Amino acid sequence: MFDLGGKHAVVTGGGTGVGASIAKALAQAGATVTITGRTESSLNEVAATSERITSIICDVTDPESVAALFSQIAERHGCADIVIANAGAAESRPFAKLDYERWRRMIDVNLDGAFLTIHAGLKGMADREWGRIISIASIAGLKGYAYVSAYCAAKHGVLGLTKAVAVEVAQSGITVNAICPGFTETPMLERSLEFITEKTGRSREEAEQELLKDNPSGRFIQPEEVAQSVLWLCGPHTSSITGQAITLSGGEI
Repeated sequence: MFDLGGKHAVVTGGGTGVGASIAKALAQAGATVTITGRTESSLNEVAATSERITSIICDVTDPESVAALFSQIAERHGCADIVIANAGAAESRPFAKLDYERWRRMIDVNLDGAFLTIHAGLKGMADREWGRIISIASIAGLKGYAYVSAYCAAKHGVLGLTKAVAVEVAQSGITVNAICPGFTETPMLERSLEFITEKTGRSREEAEQELLKDNPSGRFIQPEEVAQSVLWLCGPHTSSITGQAITLSGGEI
């Protein structure tokens, strides 16, 4: 494994699921890692797994909270070298019943949160002529899914943002990419399965098969697979990989 010693990484939504796996993998590779989120207890649990991981409470939908986060990071570690815009949420609702409040909530956390994180994280990277910005998007950023139109719209927006920023900073030593997992075995997926069983009366197994019906591999993505993809993008020989939407979908497209 290559060494990320001397690099500082920020992972939003780092208290659970994919974010927690990414934080642990980066720390194991030698990076100093700051994880953020809104739930102190879950952040503390992840931080306790490595002396290289610390946590700061942050709401990525709040510009002042994000600005305060990166200000604290700059004081402690200098500017961030690696920024992982991972924080997100998904809610299900038929489009005809989708109200503006729910729409805004999905856009706020999934798209605005990525914008605020990337915008703040870029500052200082150009001076070092090296940086890695990675958004954890979704296969829902590449195709449509029924009942999650707001989530799909937000993740499509994240990919557009990724591609545009990548072009702007292409000669600065900074790469900007997105990883697009399929359904991943996380607490978010668990809530989706519970919602399906509650609303449809289907069994747990039937609910799982409904989500996996378009996945040739027939299994859910594991958080560690996403984390290893992040490590690869942060490693050597990836400086020409930028503006990409990298799918981890078991063959689904």
